[in-house]
Amino acid sequence: MMPISSARFAGALIASSAIVAAANVAYANGQGSPVEPAPAPAPTVLEPAGPAPAVEAPAPVRRSGWGGLYIGGHLGYGWSGGNGNEVVNFDTNLDGTYGDTVFDAPVGGTDVFAPGFCDGAANGPALSDGCKDDKGGFDGGLRVGYDWDLGGFVVGVVGEASMADVSDSVSAFSTAPNSYTFTRELNYLLAARLRAGYALSDDFLIYGTGGYAYGDIDRSFKTTNSGNAFAERDNNGGHGWQLGGGVETKLSNSLSLGVEYIYTSLNDGDYTVRASQGTTATGSPFIIDNPNGTDIRRGDDRFEIHSVRATIAYRFGE
Repeated sequence: MMPISSARFAGALIASSAIVAAANVAYANGQGSPVEPAPAPAPTVLEPAGPAPAVEAPAPVRRSGWGGLYIGGHLGYGWSGGNGNEVVNFDTNLDGTYGDTVFDAPVGGTDVFAPGFCDGAANGPALSDGCKDDKGGFDGGLRVGYDWDLGGFVVGVVGEASMADVSDSVSAFSTAPNSYTFTRELNYLLAARLRAGYALSDDFLIYGTGGYAYGDIDRSFKTTNSGNAFAERDNNGGHGWQLGGGVETKLSNSLSLGVEYIYTSLNDGDYTVRASQGTTATGSPFIIDNPNGTDIRRGDDRFEIHSVRATIAYRFGE
């Protein structure tokens, strides 16, 4: 055998390496068995988002209730509830009983006040002159009170001082002719009432109220008769009562507004006028039954007042 030279052995080794490299390229280009690609990374799976955490709604703001001390006032309109059919009554023999007829003669006389009466202040000496309507006007005052809130039922007490521009008149007419007018005007009014109601909500109260009332009443008498003498008696204040109701709403824990109606009835039966002889030269119808004269008073002994008011109160709470 011929020995293989080193050069030929190196050349064979190089050729073998080239063949192996070419084969690997062929496999990579689709010739022969394919080369397995590197596995793709597993897809990232997104977990679905869970429900958002619940957010609690803020608790409703509640008022502090209707209990506690409050101060306030009212402003509105007042008017007289006078009787449109009111008359003037006479006590001719001064026995304390009214309802007598004033005659122009001791025997067989005629009714001196046959022309009649009208509601309001006389415009002149005769009934045909007519009468002025009774006056209504301003009604305002201050109050202080205390309420107890019993789980929606509200009870309380309130004291009030007010002024009202209210007057009430009645006139009688004689055959002379002459007019005789009684007028009463309210100067001021004091009241102490109970109050009870129900809170329909934290902010809305409906209530009724009633109690004692005292009125300072200015009474006056006016006549066109200049011959007889007239003397007023028992011009005092009037005691009575009130009854009414209203609604009230809160603007805040401490401030409330409302509307109310109040009816006031005051006793006005003591005021009388004594008609006597005066300067008349001859006998007067007023002294026929009693030489001391005749007592005169209006037929309606109640001074009735209606009031519609807007109210405001500042509450201190319990």
